[in-house]
Amino acid sequence: MISGYLDGLGMVLQFGTLLAIAGGTLLGIIMGALPGLTSAMAVALLLPVTFGMPPVMGIGMMLGALCGAGASGSIPAILLNIPGTPSSVATTFDGFPMAKKGEAGRALGLSIVASFLGGIASMVILSLLAPPIADFALRFGAAEYFSLSVFGLVIIASVAGKSLLKGLIAGLLGFFVSIIGTDPITGVDRFTFGELSLLTGVNLLPALIGLFAVSQVLKDAFEYDPHQRLKDSGHRIDVARPRFLETLKHWRALLVGILSGSIVGPVPGAGGSIASLVAYDQARRFSRHPEKFGTGHAPGIVSVESANNALLGGALIPTLALGIPGEAATAVLLGGLMIQGVTPGPMLFDDQSGIVHGIFLAYLVANIFMLLIMCLGIKLFIRVLMVPRKQLLSAILVLCFIGVYGVDGDVFNLYLMLGFGILGYFLNRYGFGTAPVILGLILGPIAESNLRRGLQAFEGDWTPFFTRPISLTFLVIAAGLLVLTLWQNYRANRVPVQASKEGANP
Repeated sequence: MISGYLDGLGMVLQFGTLLAIAGGTLLGIIMGALPGLTSAMAVALLLPVTFGMPPVMGIGMMLGALCGAGASGSIPAILLNIPGTPSSVATTFDGFPMAKKGEAGRALGLSIVASFLGGIASMVILSLLAPPIADFALRFGAAEYFSLSVFGLVIIASVAGKSLLKGLIAGLLGFFVSIIGTDPITGVDRFTFGELSLLTGVNLLPALIGLFAVSQVLKDAFEYDPHQRLKDSGHRIDVARPRFLETLKHWRALLVGILSGSIVGPVPGAGGSIASLVAYDQARRFSRHPEKFGTGHAPGIVSVESANNALLGGALIPTLALGIPGEAATAVLLGGLMIQGVTPGPMLFDDQSGIVHGIFLAYLVANIFMLLIMCLGIKLFIRVLMVPRKQLLSAILVLCFIGVYGVDGDVFNLYLMLGFGILGYFLNRYGFGTAPVILGLILGPIAESNLRRGLQAFEGDWTPFFTRPISLTFLVIAAGLLVLTLWQNYRANRVPVQASKEGANP
């Protein structure tokens, strides 16, 4: 390992390699901060640029883009309540309420430091624990994936807000939308109504942009306050700085985020959305003040943002050791590895040890560049709040249309985006929330396909779902969390009732 790191260090500490990593990180930050432009898109744009580069230089450039996009998705999530990337959905829960309190600079400072620490921690985990974690991820079958999706259902209950029933209804709505398209087993069309664009299912991007961005634009337009600019300009620019000591103060949330991202990351297909929501849910459960989450509570931001960047280090484990991408962005990165002549697999650590450890060090350098660029730009980000509301809403809407249409040039996705935007506006207005819909949309295909695959493999027998150790573990944890959530809701509703009775009978 020592000789591998020495070889890798010689590859990374070259001016061209450092410049490439810095350029990739800057591009990733820009792409992640613009709703609709994802980290996977940033890596795809860099693929042609990396032709002819040495392996560590080219892969380091792409890792920089992934690292930058993972951190900068919090910028619009905090300032505008619009997640820049799907993994930043949970950042809106506490980031935007904090910005509404006039603490946008503080929220950004926390998110930057949490992302950096999460990335550094995941690099250590990646370099030390890659073989055993990759072996654990390899054990996942249909039963385990289905149990993971059931665990996600419990998280829907956790992020439902004040009404558990409304949150579950919104989650089931997302599940229903996820089954639109061609049946993955039989090939039968479901609820497509003859629309060819729906044969492959509902695209996640227009749903995400519609539910969060367009719905927020509609809300701001209908509830427009002509004095909003004066309120926004009251945000102090001097408080927009990295918050190292405050982030470390919330060490429980930081640790929960790092562990959540590192554990979920190696699971192929799990993705940043699940990791960030798991981190948020667990941070609230371990908190001494769970009632403060969702009101602009710092640990909520720390847990989610540390999980977002810790996820990438974990996702690289199956990508490098098994050739199985941990998420969509690392799937594109896997293609970049092949182009660079790096063949992922169990023998990679022996045959190309210097390149592997060079990749680890490049990821470390990418996190350092991310921290520097985000710190230099934080006061520029906060000035977004000073833009007049009308111009800002118009610019956001234009970016939404460009981002959705630019993915595949399908006009139908624009109609989907607008439809989800109207739906999101009414869901928020009547207290259902939009986060459960997105989570249901993400978990729906995982739950359905793996349930049916499992039943086919087990010849209709349900017992393996409850007897396989990993699957049973997920189900037991899910049942325990569901009971705990119901108990917390019961106690929360019982206290106001008792208080009102005591007030009526002094």
